[in-house]
Amino acid sequence: MQVFKALGVAVVMSAGLGAGAAAADEIKVGVCVSWPGYAMLELARQQNLLPEHDLSITIFEDPIGGHSALAAGQLDVYGCTAEYTPIIVDQGFDVVNVAFLNPSFGVDHIILAPDVQVDTLAGTKVSAPQAYIGHLLMGMWLDRDGVDLDAVEWVNLNADEAVGPMLSGDLAAGYMYEPWISNVLEASPGARSVINTADADLLKSGIYMDTMYMNTNFIAENREAALAVLQARWDGLAYWNQNVEVANKEIAAFLQWPEEDIGYVVGTDGKSLEGGIYMLDFDESARICGVLEGEPPFGMANGAMTGTIQTINEWWIKLGLMENTIDAAAGIDCSLMGDLVAAGYRQDLQPN
Repeated sequence: MQVFKALGVAVVMSAGLGAGAAAADEIKVGVCVSWPGYAMLELARQQNLLPEHDLSITIFEDPIGGHSALAAGQLDVYGCTAEYTPIIVDQGFDVVNVAFLNPSFGVDHIILAPDVQVDTLAGTKVSAPQAYIGHLLMGMWLDRDGVDLDAVEWVNLNADEAVGPMLSGDLAAGYMYEPWISNVLEASPGARSVINTADADLLKSGIYMDTMYMNTNFIAENREAALAVLQARWDGLAYWNQNVEVANKEIAAFLQWPEEDIGYVVGTDGKSLEGGIYMLDFDESARICGVLEGEPPFGMANGAMTGTIQTINEWWIKLGLMENTIDAAAGIDCSLMGDLVAAGYRQDLQPN
């Protein structure tokens, strides 16, 4: 609970640092961490796919800091993960989730230490970054396998921080992603991955999802710009789909990543990589929003977005990080996606 209260405090403290929507010709975009899935608006900017507006893009490497800036009106648009949506409702922020962008397709894993069995986890330490998707993944896995969430000692560690304790035997299980998964598995024979986000039930839940947030004042005061930047994100995705090799190089330069590492996340076929992420095209995302007929991928229901956010809220309560049941629909605005559908915008991207 303290993590989410701290987010509210951060917003209040930053509110006097220049709140208010950006000028009509400039759209201020935030990216919560350096991650290829968030780079499609940068591709749109480079290819001049939004000629009437100037995109000013900032990589935060601090999800809570970026959410604070968005809620304070210092950003108009923000790319981050879906698990924050219940918090924006609970805190009453001027922010809505306007679209799901891409689910984790096996990036995120729970690693079990050698000689540890599920029925021996009680009383041991498990690690996950508090209030992030790793916390959800660890909780859902423990619950699925019948382990009382209060029977383990939770340690607030990110993947890189958990490597040493895993190898020393201090942790029984830890949330990880590459390259830390390979590091642990190679150095600790008998360690194994017990669940990852390519799991069919997890994909169907829609929980492990990158998403686009917008400040509600930005939408109200400049809806044309909000629609333009939303379409530009998928126009950038289409450019990537048709020019994967070149676009992956451009993404690497933007994120300051080694070029080969981009393909390890988004793949090289213009659609997805198992073990990486799956890029929802516009039609798929619109169906998850419930504004376009048809079935979304991975068994998700049409209009599943609200239910996904409600499920995340339920899990935050179960994990002790939230107290209140929120109205999930209050954190979502699919009307922008609906406007693009009504205007005839469509996109069905296939792997090359």
